[in-house]
This record gives sequence, structure tokens and C-alpha cells, in this order.
Amino acid sequence: MAADVVSHSLNLLETLKESIENNKLSDVKDAVEDLLISRINLAVAGERGPEKSAFINALRGLGPEDEGAALSPCPTSPEEMAIYPNPKHPDFRLWDLPPTPTASPFDPEGYMERVKFLRYNVVVMVFTQSLQANSVAVFLEARSVQRDTVYFALLASEKDTEKGLEERRKASLELLKAQGVALPKVFLVRPSCLEKLDFPGLLEEMERDLPEIRAHALLLALPTLSPVLVTQKRDAFKALVWAAASLSGGVSAIPVPLVASMVDARVGVRILTKARASLCLDDESVERLARQRGVEPAQLKDLRTCNLSAEVTKGEVKLRLAAAEKELTTNTTRLVEMAMPRHARSASRSFTVMLLALNGAIDEMVVDAEKILAAAGIREGK
Repeated sequence: MAADVVSHSLNLLETLKESIENNKLSDVKDAVEDLLISRINLAVAGERGPEKSAFINALRGLGPEDEGAALSPCPTSPEEMAIYPNPKHPDFRLWDLPPTPTASPFDPEGYMERVKFLRYNVVVMVFTQSLQANSVAVFLEARSVQRDTVYFALLASEKDTEKGLEERRKASLELLKAQGVALPKVFLVRPSCLEKLDFPGLLEEMERDLPEIRAHALLLALPTLSPVLVTQKRDAFKALVWAAASLSGGVSAIPVPLVASMVDARVGVRILTKARASLCLDDESVERLARQRGVEPAQLKDLRTCNLSAEVTKGEVKLRLAAAEKELTTNTTRLVEMAMPRHARSASRSFTVMLLALNGAIDEMVVDAEKILAAAGIREGK
């Protein structure tokens, strides 16, 4: 999985470099905005119950007692859609779609039109007992119109055993094969511990199937569910820093008259504020994680040794930019030039300063996020 993570991040960086080489600055600007805003729509379709609500909440980093959490029983009518915006990433929207009807005959196109199926970047079709044949019909219809980002997830309750889950998965795989699904997959997901079972694999599939910018936007909007996800976030932010530094510093095959003063603390504040929220280092996120994992909030907060993990201020960002400029050496400049597009003529001093200062800050924040996850008992594995 680690190799896929690195390769996906390198692909994004190479795509951004290619845009700079071809002087398509508007494409790079769009990518920066998409990553900073995390514009993505993810839908969860299936029977409503405590497992589905818990899954929707976990994807937003919330517990059932938190403000704005999905409730069980759901107050929305069984036939209606419910929307759950993310408290820290307003453009990351989670949609609760009603289940497919069990009656026959069934019109999958009619269901998809009613729930506006094709407007979602990702659809996870969930069940807790038996997979319904009509859900498979919707999956096949989605594939027929080249919508590949549709997945099946068997949601586990606290009382479910792995043996029981595997038996249900086996039955659902047999149904998928019987209805003509090639290479069927069903992911086992325990909403209370998304780092366990198959959710990391499901997330990896989403990353592979989504366009690069959308895949990274999803990663940045999700809470820090596992150490691997923290690493993915770090790599995505470094691609974002490179793109922002390129725009502000004027790296281009054709020199663009952008002034160095555009590399100011305002750009850095935007990126690092997003990083702090994405890495769940703000007080509210740390307190919520402590509550969910039965740890003292103060214990987790004390692990934040980077000033920016506790608070992102313009003053702190200015200090880091100034320090990076002071410490510039020939060696670091050469390293930065290696990160430039092949045909770019030069890297401005402002590009180099921004790259060094913000990447250093992100590395420090990532270390804090990793320490907090470890102290909360969140690790990889079954």
C-alpha cells in the first residue's frame, strides 16, 4: 500500500509540473483551490440503522454525541436523502441515500435518477446482513455508464464476530457472481474502528479510481483515521505546497511577471490552516478523539510540540518564511531545482523560500499527528 501512496502523490506532482511546463497556470490554480477547499461528494446508500449512522459519523471524525452527528434512528423520511456537511471542510459533503427497494420488478435507472446517483464522486453501498439483488442491479447500471467509483461495504456492529462477517461476505460475493459481476469485492468495515478490517483497502481503491485531484481532496478532508493516512496527507500537502510556491514564485518555462511579494504569509496561512484541520490537530478534534478513545485530552494536547499544531498565526508563518530565506544555501537551492519542471528556466528565491518553510512546517505537524494517533491507540492492522 505504501508504494501506491507514494506513486499517487508523485503522479499528482508530475501532473502539476507538466501544467507549469506548458504554462497552463490556470490548471495549477484550479488544483490548488480544489485541494484547499476539498470539494467532494461522497454518498452512502443502504438501509438506515446505527451502523450506517456510525459510518457516516466516522468519516467526518464525529461521535454520536457530537453536534451535527447523524442520528439513529434517522429523522429523515426513509425515501428521502439526507446531507451531512463536514464541520471543518464545508465542501466535503456526505450524503445518506435511501436503500434500493426490494420489490420486483425494479428499475435501477429510476432509482439512480431519483437519488441523483451520478452527481456523487463516490458511492458506498452498505448493508449489515444480506446484500440485496436490486443493489447489485444499481451497481451494474453504474458500471454500464462508466461510473467506477461504486463499492460494496458490509458494516459490522460491535457484537459481530469476524467469522460471522466472513460468512456474510461469502454469501454476498456469491450473489455478485451470480448476477454477473466480474471480480466482485465486498469490504468489511467496522465503523467504530475504521483503521481495522478492510476500510484502508477500500480507501486505497477509491484513491486509485478517482481522478488525482479528487483523490487528494478526499484524503485531505477525511479525519486522521490511521498512520498511513497521515503519511498520505503529508505527501498531498507537499504537492499542494509545490503548486502554490510555483504560482507565487513564478516558476515557468515562459517567465511570468509575478512579484515575489505574492509569497506572503497569507498563502502560507491558508495552506497550514488546512493542514492543521486535515491532520486533526485543532483543540476540538483532539478533544473529540480523546473522548472517543478514552484518553485524557490534556495528554494528547501536550504532544503538540509544533507551534502551528496548536494555532496557525500570520506572525508564526512570517517567522518561518524569514528563517528559510536566511538559511538558504547553494546545496538547498540545488535540491529545489531538482524538484522543478524539466524545462523551467529558474526557481525564484521566493519559490525556494516557500517550499522549504512550508514543507518543514508540514513535517513537524505530521510528527505531532503521528504521536497523537499512537497515544490514542490507533494503529494499522486487523
